[in-house]
Amino acid sequence: MPARSTSTQTVVTGGAGFIGSHLCDALLARGHLVTCVDNLVGAGGSTRNVEHLSDHPRFRLVTEDVLHWAERGQLAGVDCVFHLAASKNSVCLADPERDLAVNALGTMRLVRAAARDGVRKLVHSSTGSVFGDTDGRHGDGAPTVPVSYYGVSKLAGESYCRVIGEFSGLDYTILRYYHVIGPRQDSSKAGGVVPIFVRRALSGEPLTIDGDGEQTRSFTSVYDAVRANLIAMERDEARGATLNCAAGISVSIRELADYVIAQTASRAGVRHAPARIGDIRHFDVDNTALRALGLDFVTDWRASVRDVITALAGRSAA
Repeated sequence: MPARSTSTQTVVTGGAGFIGSHLCDALLARGHLVTCVDNLVGAGGSTRNVEHLSDHPRFRLVTEDVLHWAERGQLAGVDCVFHLAASKNSVCLADPERDLAVNALGTMRLVRAAARDGVRKLVHSSTGSVFGDTDGRHGDGAPTVPVSYYGVSKLAGESYCRVIGEFSGLDYTILRYYHVIGPRQDSSKAGGVVPIFVRRALSGEPLTIDGDGEQTRSFTSVYDAVRANLIAMERDEARGATLNCAAGISVSIRELADYVIAQTASRAGVRHAPARIGDIRHFDVDNTALRALGLDFVTDWRASVRDVITALAGRSAA
C-alpha cells in the first residue's frame, strides 16, 4: 500500500471480475488509490477487465487468492474494503468445499483483518440466494433459508460480518445482489445467463433454457451495483445495514431469450434442459432501503441487454 499518499486508500477483492472492475473504474475516477486483489479464476485467468488500468498510477493489481491474501494482508491505512471475491453459484455444485472455503472462511479472514487493522469501512457483497425459494417478499425480517451450497456459504459470510462487526465495532454494510448484468460479465458456461444467451445467439447456437423458462429474475444494471457500493461507503445511514441491490423488476427467462434472439437476429432458436438443482423460480424483492439512500434503479433491462450484445459483438469482431 502507498504509505504517504493523501488519497483515500481502497481495496477491492475480486476487482478484476465483472462488478469489481467497474467498481475499480468508479473509485479511480473519484481519485482513490485502488488495490485490486484477484486470483483471476472468475475471469478465466485473464486480466482483460482491468487491462485498461494497468498503467494507471493509482491502481495496483495483486494476483492472489483472497483466502491466502486475507490471512496475511496488511490493511493498516486502508479506508474502505470492498469484498466482491467469491465462489460463484455456477461452480458451487462442482466443488462445495471450495465454495465454503472462499465464501465463508475467506470472508471471515478478511473481516477479521479489517477489524484488526482499523479499516474505517467494509462493504460485503452477498446475494439474494440467502433467502432461498420462497413465495414471500425479500425484505427486512424475511427468513433466510438458502436452498443451494452457494446460498449457505454466502449467508455464513454475512454472519461473520455481523458477528465480527459487533465484537470489534467495525463499520460494515452488506449488499445482496440480484441478477446483475452489463458489459464484462463472464459469458462462459460458468457465467451469467444474459451473456451466455448473447454469446450463443451471436454464434448461431440455440439458447438453452434450464426448466420451463417461466422462472423470473430481477435484472439489475452493473452500474447500479457500483452506485450501491459507493453509497454504502459514503453514507453513515448504511452502517450495519443489509441492503437488497435489485432493480425490483420481474423478467422471465423465456422473455429474455426471445429478446436476445430478436436483437441478434438469431435463427438458432431455443432448447430446454432439466431445471437446475437449487434454482430459485421467483424473486419478489424489496429495494426500499437502497432507494431511500438515493439509488434510483435502472429498470430498462432491455437497454442493459443491448449493452451486453454490443460488448460481446465487438469482442467477437476484434
